[in-house]
Amino acid sequence: MNNAVRMILVLIIVGIFSGGVLVSVHNYANPLIADNEDKALKDAVYKVLPDAKNFRKITKNGITLYEGLNKRGEVVGYAFKAGGFGYQGEIEMIAAIDPDLKELKGMEVLGSSETPGLGAEITNEPFKKQFRGLSVLPEITFTKEKATGRNEIQAITGATISTRAVVRILNKEIGRIREAL
Repeated sequence: MNNAVRMILVLIIVGIFSGGVLVSVHNYANPLIADNEDKALKDAVYKVLPDAKNFRKITKNGITLYEGLNKRGEVVGYAFKAGGFGYQGEIEMIAAIDPDLKELKGMEVLGSSETPGLGAEITNEPFKKQFRGLSVLPEITFTKEKATGRNEIQAITGATISTRAVVRILNKEIGRIREAL
């Protein structure tokens, strides 16, 4: 057997072995990743719907909502995932709205690749706190000055694009939910 054939056989064996190892690792890790994502989602739902003691996943007109229920089984609000593009990439968040679809109960950023130190401020508590009790009628707006309206938040200094993106994403998703419900 010449050297070329031997090298090809060795490469085929190494390739088959490597592929098998990758498939095994994938099959092992996939359920763990799914479990962690489910746990993170549950934690986020309870964070934006603090009055909820339980929730159930519902789908209306193609929109997935997490209906938060109190101890008596009464609806305390709806949590929903929303996403879109910010300054540097996609922003993924979960937010909650009251049962009357008039007021936000909270917002959490699940994932973002915004500029560290500027746009990444959307993940900090002072920014997120502005969304608690925020009226969504009329649409949410933002200002660079001190927020004065019931539907207005104060933009992050130096990160107007990220602020605008969060507001746009929420308004779009809230509009879709209002149509679905």
